[in-house]
Amino acid sequence: MNEAIIEKLKILAESAKYDVSCASSGTVRGNKSGGLGNTVGGMGICHSFTEDGRCISLLKIMLTNNCIYDCAYCINRRSNDRQRATLAVSELVELTVEFYRRNYIEGLFLSSGVVRNPDYTMERMVRVVKDLRTVHRFNGYIHLKSIPGCSRELVNEGGLYADRMSVNLEIPNEQNLKLLAPEKDFQSVFTPMRFIQQGMLQSIEDRRKLRHAPRFVPAGQSTQIIVGATPESDKTILDISSALYRRPSMKRVYYSGFIPVNAYDKRLPALQQAPLVRENRLYQADWLMRFYEFRADEIVDDRSPNLDLEIDPKLAYALKHPECFPIDVNTADYQMILRVPGIGVKSAKLIIAARRFGRLTGEQLRKIGIVMKKAQYFITCRELPAHTVNEVTPEYVRRVLTEPRKKKLIHDTQLSLNFT
Repeated sequence: MNEAIIEKLKILAESAKYDVSCASSGTVRGNKSGGLGNTVGGMGICHSFTEDGRCISLLKIMLTNNCIYDCAYCINRRSNDRQRATLAVSELVELTVEFYRRNYIEGLFLSSGVVRNPDYTMERMVRVVKDLRTVHRFNGYIHLKSIPGCSRELVNEGGLYADRMSVNLEIPNEQNLKLLAPEKDFQSVFTPMRFIQQGMLQSIEDRRKLRHAPRFVPAGQSTQIIVGATPESDKTILDISSALYRRPSMKRVYYSGFIPVNAYDKRLPALQQAPLVRENRLYQADWLMRFYEFRADEIVDDRSPNLDLEIDPKLAYALKHPECFPIDVNTADYQMILRVPGIGVKSAKLIIAARRFGRLTGEQLRKIGIVMKKAQYFITCRELPAHTVNEVTPEYVRRVLTEPRKKKLIHDTQLSLNFT
């Protein structure tokens, strides 16, 4: 591997770091005789996590950081004076194969700036993944970014070789998207999303008729929303995420706290750092929609359009709806048990299974893994004290659960000051 390619690698890997929609999805494809790689493995460069919790490593890189677009929030925008680089298709294929052979990576996350036009760029990206699969018989995980505005034919071809494809929505309001990225609109984003979805549904239908029909994007698609670059509320963001999750192909919506890399652009807010707490709360709310059977309008509404930054969304819901609690864990249905703060999906299933053999006690709930510090105010069973949320008030519960954290923060701050 020559020095010129190594230098390009440094530039393009640095340029790709702001795209957070880089996670695997549990695709299982083992190595075959004469093949190279698989989707299961250990250490590497960019760490991502599968649905079952395994950590895998991906080469996260751009084909080029040259771009004809001038998006206000992007480090690679056309008007930025920064070092540019472009990898040839053969160079990127060689780089991926060499990194795999050295056990640096187990897969590839490929994105790109837009050069000439969307189809020209997408065609080169598809050639990379096609060569990896057909020439080098690479069986590792591949996440391919679809370029907004590219043709159906290129999306269909790329989907035959990629495990997952994604198109970044970026700004959840079209008017604000046009303000910050004049060359983009919702149609250019949602059209390739629709192509991916149609290809997946057609692939499922084909495989019902013919077992060995080609698989199309077996790990589904994902997208990314930038948080804090524009004034949308959390309600707007979660409403659009909820709508995307109703599509059968959408597996993940990623939330990226706005990083002020182009502070000179007056269209952008003057932030000192990314809004990480808000980003974290959005991920927690997203988790509630995906795994806890919450609707977006139960988490945020017109009266409270933004998430509470002090407490997690599940606790916030419970404190806003004390009339729904406490519930008896020995008789309540699964959906209500899921809504109790301190009880996760696994714990809720264990409760349903265990109570068939007798009434559960407080000690048994602790052994199951319930966080009793939170849950005790929202549940009852024969051995639990009677201090529920309705008896001690939601304000009291909030104060009790948040004050220790505040005290610890003050204590840690004082310690750090003493050592400086």
